[in-house]
Amino acid sequence: MTRTNDLLQRLDELNVIGVALSSERDINSLLEIILVAAKRITNADAGTLYLLDEERQALRFEIMRTDTLGIAMGGATGQPIAFDPIRLHDGAGKPNHAMVVAHAALTGETVNIPDAYAAEGYDFSGTKGFDARMGYRSTSFLTVPMRDHEGEIIGVLQLINALDRKSGAIVPFTRDDVHLTESLSSQAAIALTNRRLVQQLEELFESLISLINTAIDDKSPYTGGHCERVPVLTMLLADAASAAPKGSPLCGFAMTDKEKYELKIAALLHDCGKITTPVHVVDKSTKLQTLFDRIHLLDTRFEILKRDTEIAMLKGEMSANECAARIRQLDDDREFLRRCNEGSEKMEEADQVRVRSIAAYQWRNEAGEQSDFLSANETGNLNIQFGTLTVDERQIINHHIDVTIKMLESLPWPKHLKNVPEFAGGHHERMDGNGYPRGLKREQMSLQARMMGIADIFEALTAKDRPYKKGKTLTESLDILGRFKLGGHIDPDLFDVFVREKVYLTYAQQFLDPEQIDAVDESRIPGYQP
Repeated sequence: MTRTNDLLQRLDELNVIGVALSSERDINSLLEIILVAAKRITNADAGTLYLLDEERQALRFEIMRTDTLGIAMGGATGQPIAFDPIRLHDGAGKPNHAMVVAHAALTGETVNIPDAYAAEGYDFSGTKGFDARMGYRSTSFLTVPMRDHEGEIIGVLQLINALDRKSGAIVPFTRDDVHLTESLSSQAAIALTNRRLVQQLEELFESLISLINTAIDDKSPYTGGHCERVPVLTMLLADAASAAPKGSPLCGFAMTDKEKYELKIAALLHDCGKITTPVHVVDKSTKLQTLFDRIHLLDTRFEILKRDTEIAMLKGEMSANECAARIRQLDDDREFLRRCNEGSEKMEEADQVRVRSIAAYQWRNEAGEQSDFLSANETGNLNIQFGTLTVDERQIINHHIDVTIKMLESLPWPKHLKNVPEFAGGHHERMDGNGYPRGLKREQMSLQARMMGIADIFEALTAKDRPYKKGKTLTESLDILGRFKLGGHIDPDLFDVFVREKVYLTYAQQFLDPEQIDAVDESRIPGYQP
């Protein structure tokens, strides 16, 4: 092959490498591509890639390869490089020009050395010691600084022992080798810098999301951590769905790394609209709570009724026994209202009737007028059947999903994140179309949105920090979730995967208290199809 044809072939290869560099997202893999490509186009036996540390004071060993010795460290191998970084200056601040890679980083010059053992002006004692230990001969060196698009040096690429393509003998690096490696080094530095910038932007973006979620969770001690736990559970379910066996309705479902990242971002943002929900509603831990818990006002009224009862006895309007019985009744009523005020998952009709009966008691209010013991608002709140929120307050809470969708749809999402609003906005929809805010049915929703629906419900069932209930056990939670499947609330296929792959248990071991993790009899879970 003539020199011209060889050069053209290597230029073509350089173009192919450039395309690979621009498309690679993983930094370790990117470093691997850079060094392996440099070795290939120069036919070098060995090479090392160094990157400047954040303080720009030292070069870190990032990846090493020596073919004839079978050495492969750093990069995508997972094998750490134990060598200390190479300092650019000594303890007195003097530039370290004795080390050829440090010299290249300090000056920006390419250094081509035909024979390290005959070279003057550089310290190759470490290299010679390595050769003596390993039975190697490090001869020709090509050391090229890596410059980014702003001309900043970010690292150094060093190649060792160019091999003649016919005889395999060690030869000096040629002028063509120098030019091609400098071109590759420039492309590599720009690709690496771009990848770092993208990574930094992603980290900044996720930090901003975390900031929003911290503000939401900090609004209430009763929902703190929800925004953290739902994404974890969502991704566990996504991984389980991707591993569905043959014959499963989900067989063939798979997500790329980009699609997983998109789902993760959606899960992190699924409740971002709650940032607009009023604190007094989010933080309503008892039925009578507004800015304070109004149960204490009722305590005062009961004391007034007891005082009036004692006065009536002293006036001879009732006997001592009747007075004592009446006071016992009032004390019992007060304790009853206190229990009602705490909220529950279901308030019985008989208890609601008793609240209305107590509400009809008469007392003399602060204006000196006869009045019902409970106002209509107090009666309505104490008779909330589930939890601590009235219908209107529940609507305020539910409005957060409208705000979430509005916020997310207003953002200029890049192509690989364009589905975030749909994924995040569908976690309160139901498979039968009776959910909110849009009343979507199963076939109108992505599988990812349906995953988030299950994750959101299961997290709420098992959460230990709700004001009106303890965190449920796994058996209790799966029983409810199974009934939700039968009732058309959640996706049936995803629920079966959730149980079959024991997603619930993996999550529980990370987030639940030991007493919640009971022995689950999967055969008794309603609707579960193994």
